[in-house]
Amino acid sequence: MISNFIKTLRKKRQWSQDFMAEKLGVSRPTYMQIEQGGRDITISEAKTLADIFEISLEDLLNEREKEPKITIVKDQPSATEKNEIRISVPQRNLKKFKEVFLYILNKIGSKPNVGQSVINKLLYFIDFDYFEKYEEQLIGATYIKNHFGPTPCELIKVLDEMKVKDEIEEVKSHYFKYDQKKFLPRRKPDLSLLSAREKDLIDNVLTRLSDKSAAELKDYSHGDVPWITAKEGGKIDYEAVFYRTGAYSVREYSDDL
Repeated sequence: MISNFIKTLRKKRQWSQDFMAEKLGVSRPTYMQIEQGGRDITISEAKTLADIFEISLEDLLNEREKEPKITIVKDQPSATEKNEIRISVPQRNLKKFKEVFLYILNKIGSKPNVGQSVINKLLYFIDFDYFEKYEEQLIGATYIKNHFGPTPCELIKVLDEMKVKDEIEEVKSHYFKYDQKKFLPRRKPDLSLLSAREKDLIDNVLTRLSDKSAAELKDYSHGDVPWITAKEGGKIDYEAVFYRTGAYSVREYSDDL
């Protein structure tokens, strides 16, 4: 049924029913009826839903989704396949990604609020704050804009590799009424891969933001110019940090022209 297909697409993107109702221009109860099969959608609503999910109207009505395959290409990218997103990341950056992740876990991973959703946003602010302040990449991960805030594309593959190597342990927990995915470090980070100023910036971000809940960090990230200017489901542009407002900027800019 198309109602189940719409629900599946929404859940895959981790979007709320409130978010979908707002995009569709209906009330939440009305949208809930659509997902439950209690209300048929109009052609106009079907076109809007197809645009929201970034698929064709034909695919929506036929309950097909051509999902892009995300592949991390280490060092040198090769030719791309159709419908495949290839992310070119130098090998040293992937290794640094792991060490930054372990550094975060060893510092604040035991806090009850720190699950994967919180870590996604901490990584975003670490990467984008560093780029604004020093005009250099720290990790240089690729972040996608979704309803719950910035999401680093590389993290899932990095986590899978680290679990296989027994560098981290994944556990399920609850934070208030919500299910939570947490990670426990099985080793210390290799600090030789992090410079003093990189560690200082990471510590600054963790001090400022690591006590916030996932919902608080989601709302906070939604006010940052790079997130605001990105398209839904699209890549977040690092260069947008230079247009940040005072509430988010971490750099002192000269008034000189």
